[in-house]
Amino acid sequence: MADFNQLQCPLPQLDFDVITLGHGSGGLLTHQLLASGVFDLLRNPLLDTQHDGAVLPTSGPVAFSTDSYVVSPLFFPGGNIGDLAVNGTVNDLAMCGALPRYLSLSFILEEGLPVTEFWAVLVSIKQAVERAGVLVVTGDTKVVEKGKGDRIYINTSGLGPLHPRAQVGAAHIRPGDQLIVSGPLATHGMAIMSVREGLAFEADLTSDTAALHHTVAALLDDFGPAIRFLRDPTRGGLGTTLNEVARQTKLGVALDQKSLPILPQVENACELLGLDPLYVANEGVFMAAVDPEVAPAFLARLHQLPHGAAAASVGHFTPQHPGQVVLSSRIGGRRVVGMLPGEQLPRIC
Repeated sequence: MADFNQLQCPLPQLDFDVITLGHGSGGLLTHQLLASGVFDLLRNPLLDTQHDGAVLPTSGPVAFSTDSYVVSPLFFPGGNIGDLAVNGTVNDLAMCGALPRYLSLSFILEEGLPVTEFWAVLVSIKQAVERAGVLVVTGDTKVVEKGKGDRIYINTSGLGPLHPRAQVGAAHIRPGDQLIVSGPLATHGMAIMSVREGLAFEADLTSDTAALHHTVAALLDDFGPAIRFLRDPTRGGLGTTLNEVARQTKLGVALDQKSLPILPQVENACELLGLDPLYVANEGVFMAAVDPEVAPAFLARLHQLPHGAAAASVGHFTPQHPGQVVLSSRIGGRRVVGMLPGEQLPRIC
């Protein structure tokens, strides 16, 4: 949970302690909130214009992505809704083979939100964009009546040029391509569930939320078009994401349960709550479909990069059972991993 007294950027002196409807009116209170908070904390030449939008220097093909974040609780082990929003959109761009550069940032705040909580989220956003090397260049703030929101919702959109060696997309996947995941699965979702359910484990569960674009860019530098496809398995987890890809490509996916990287404490938490880790959200993990000829070298390189030490080859694409994901179990059985049929974990990202 956040310690609002230990923030690296101290809260400025303000005349208010909570967010009111007036902070969304566009008047003096809105100006005070933005001038003392968002604009000052996230300042950069493009944001400093304070125009209705941002004029961006771009050339060549660019990737664009948008996402909204409604996680509950707002603060969880390893992060909060602020850095989650930055990392999530940065990663969506990276999965397109892009080099993230610019973000928009929009808040929907609930009346009565303590300013200390809003400031803590802003500080985490500042730290996340600095780590990622991206700029917040435009945004918006709205306030809704108490009871009509859940403290903070965030929307971020992102823009960035394509990596010159990227040819990433489901249409490039071929039978035999190896399926590699960059790190332990289900960690983010179970870190949030441990807070919600008040669970304690011998080893703490911490969200894996992180910006992955530097790692992806290094892999694209080395392997280029041999990386056929990238995706971050967030909502619905790896199982749902693979089903989407299998249906799109009309290929089958063969998964090996013994190869799936899952932390013991995460596996224990899933078992305790009756959850399948294949359907639990991830926020600092990506999956890649890779040409089998370079897969061993790709995996070795990934092990050397940030957020890739626990990467593993977990399966492959096959012309058999087209459109289906089939898991080979630890004891030698096989089962179909279907699409997540409903809501396994609410408000995860």
